[in-house]
Amino acid sequence: MAISLTWIGHATFLIDTGKGVILVDPFLDDCPTASMKAANVACDAILITHGHADHVSDAAAIATRTGAPVHAAFEIANWLGGQGVEKLVAMNHGGTAEIPGGTARMELAFHSSSLPDGSYGGNPAGWLLDVGGRRIYVAGDTGVFSDMARIGQPRNGHGLDLAILPIGDLFTMGPENSLEAIELLRPAAVLPCHYNTWPPIEQDAAAWAEQVRRQGIATPHVLTPGGTLTLE
Repeated sequence: MAISLTWIGHATFLIDTGKGVILVDPFLDDCPTASMKAANVACDAILITHGHADHVSDAAAIATRTGAPVHAAFEIANWLGGQGVEKLVAMNHGGTAEIPGGTARMELAFHSSSLPDGSYGGNPAGWLLDVGGRRIYVAGDTGVFSDMARIGQPRNGHGLDLAILPIGDLFTMGPENSLEAIELLRPAAVLPCHYNTWPPIEQDAAAWAEQVRRQGIATPHVLTPGGTLTLE
């Protein structure tokens, strides 16, 4: 089954599993590079990696309008509940939940997580998706860590089809460190995010892609906001 991933901008993605659409880290209305507004998003589930405003700012509005359940760390789920969101799946590292088309497992991330009002956002996370016969790793905001080798380990002989990695540097891993992450994860393909939203995280994605190609492990794909990658 084909899986399509649309990069909305920054770290926001729409993932169509063929059984439903998953929205990751909704940051649209205040994102200077977003290709659409929150009012135009249609989705069947929402995944949140951590509590920073550039990952959750439109979560409550979209969840309330669409009725899509939100999967997030326990503390983020409680915070969204206080904003009137009713369908919540509170989780923590190692937990697995059903999503349209498969499952999502909450994985480690090395970052921070506070909510827009300054309250504690629990543990930052990544997501390992098993959807439509594909394995997709959404790293979230993180640096490189050795457990990426475990995350990328093949399951039933099937490794990662795609890794979505931040490359902006300063707040996350940068282009050079992402090569270390790719070495550990060994995905078939890799997609960058969390860059070029603001000047402090500007990066040359074409130069990054050339470095990845020279590394010879994964096929890089660079999208512009609104662009789609299809995994056949």
